[in-house]
Amino acid sequence: MAAASSNSERARAPPAIPMPSPPPSKATSLSSSLPLFHYLFPLTHFTRFVLFQFKIGLCQLSVTPDKDRNIAHARTAIQDAASKGAQLVLLPEIWNSPYSNDSFPVYAEDIDAGADASPSTAMLSELSRLLKITIVGGSIPERSGDRLYNTCCVFDTDGKLLAKHRKIHLFDIDIPGEITFIESKTLTAGETPTIVDTEVGRIGIGICYDIRFPELAMIYAARGAHLLCYPGAFNMTTGPLHWELLQRARATDNQLYVATCSPARETGSGYVAWGHSTLVGPFGEVLATTEHEEAIIIAEIDYSITEQRRKNLPITTQRRGDLYQLVDFQRLNSQ
Repeated sequence: MAAASSNSERARAPPAIPMPSPPPSKATSLSSSLPLFHYLFPLTHFTRFVLFQFKIGLCQLSVTPDKDRNIAHARTAIQDAASKGAQLVLLPEIWNSPYSNDSFPVYAEDIDAGADASPSTAMLSELSRLLKITIVGGSIPERSGDRLYNTCCVFDTDGKLLAKHRKIHLFDIDIPGEITFIESKTLTAGETPTIVDTEVGRIGIGICYDIRFPELAMIYAARGAHLLCYPGAFNMTTGPLHWELLQRARATDNQLYVATCSPARETGSGYVAWGHSTLVGPFGEVLATTEHEEAIIIAEIDYSITEQRRKNLPITTQRRGDLYQLVDFQRLNSQ
């Protein structure tokens, strides 16, 4: 498996703006950073210690019809990323199954039942505990009762399942002569935005088509997210047009990091993924990326840069609340 670093020749440097000295890479108590990080690290909802600087690993994996092989292959990739220093690992969308409506029911797992009922998430839980890393586990088909979901699981360094994100916006598109795919033929849409506190910060989760909806990313930013993770499998039509564009837009709009992870391209498969897993910085700059082959990208995230960028371009404080507002219905209904 090839490895790419944050100094990848395809990485694009942002404009030269003076940056502060980097903070120590050790875990830092949030209570010690109130003046500088008051909106990056909301103290009222956050009890964990957070790494201000850390490495992320994006595992762009080939996917085959052999589920056992896919699980073993993902295991090897996660171990490889951790050995290169990654403290957060992100997997692709639907990495244990071919991406097709026919495959989803066959490969679906009962995540809540765990163990033998969900070998994919059992592996993720085991590795996060053994390697002491946070894993955003891409997505797999999930069976819950008589419904199927496209579901991402997040595991902490103790192997605990912190959150499940069920894809909110289903991929139902028809571009004549190019691609037609109707996920809703087999899958049910999720109903809940997912933001999760981890040892590497507060992470907002979306899956593939979710990235096209800026309101979801804005809600995550308003809830104090430091990083947005989108496992995705854009195709050969929409990938060249929109994959990087949407990542950079979500990062720029909300002034935070965006990480995406795609399956590798398999030209003989029924659904051909675009690839190009990427990390984008809070100024919309591509920090690390790859092409379409299998790869493990290792790149650095530094939250002090987010703070600096928000000072350089203070759109958070310049919004016109007297003219427009973002309404978070989930929060509103829970009050």
